[in-house]
Amino acid sequence: MKTVLASLAMLTAAAATTTTPAPVGYRFDDVKRTVTLKTAKQETPAAKGAHAQSGDRVHTGWFSYALIAAEPQRAKFEIFSSTDVQLAGGTPGVILSVERGRIHAMFDKITGSEPRIVQTPGALLAVRGTQYNVEVDAAGKTTVDVFEGTVEIRSPLRPEPFLVHAGETSSFTRREPPPDRPMKTPDDRRQDAPGRRDGAPQDPHGGHDGTPTGHPGDPGGHGAPPPPPASRPPQPPSGPGGHH
Repeated sequence: MKTVLASLAMLTAAAATTTTPAPVGYRFDDVKRTVTLKTAKQETPAAKGAHAQSGDRVHTGWFSYALIAAEPQRAKFEIFSSTDVQLAGGTPGVILSVERGRIHAMFDKITGSEPRIVQTPGALLAVRGTQYNVEVDAAGKTTVDVFEGTVEIRSPLRPEPFLVHAGETSSFTRREPPPDRPMKTPDDRRQDAPGRRDGAPQDPHGGHDGTPTGHPGDPGGHGAPPPPPASRPPQPPSGPGGHH
């Protein structure tokens, strides 16, 4: 375990320079329900339009949601329910650290070579212009689903960076490196993340807006029920011997 931690420390230190990295500024573009901003001095409810900076922490409650932006880095992050993240934190290049829960990261393309990195337990995720999901479960397993562009996974357990392209998924832990080849992203997760910019919080038991999933008229779904069957038309009399 010490070897893994030492390797990860060397990996993050590789981007370090002799100067202290400039602080990163953040803005809350949307907040739904219970979102807490924790600074070095206090803990307060977050609100739309509020600002935060490097080192601050954000916690979302059950059925809660936050959308934060780091404008100079051309990055936005959707933070879904029951998630804990740290903003930057002093490591050069790292904009967000996911400790637990799920986020959707959106990076616009920029010129230059400055890295933009999301930190997870066990690896760093570097991008140039992309959209992807990151989910960290209670055991520390990280799953990355890429929807646009390419994500470079830098794990201390692999000698070379590992690339995950659009439509692919990969997972790893602090003790288990990403597999040699990424897998195809399942359809349910591929439909779940890109472009969730309307601010609706995600319900883990249903849709993003808290309503059950499904499509109207879909017998297998949980949406609007299908229309009732048409009533049987009246039958004509059966003739002289029939009943009237």
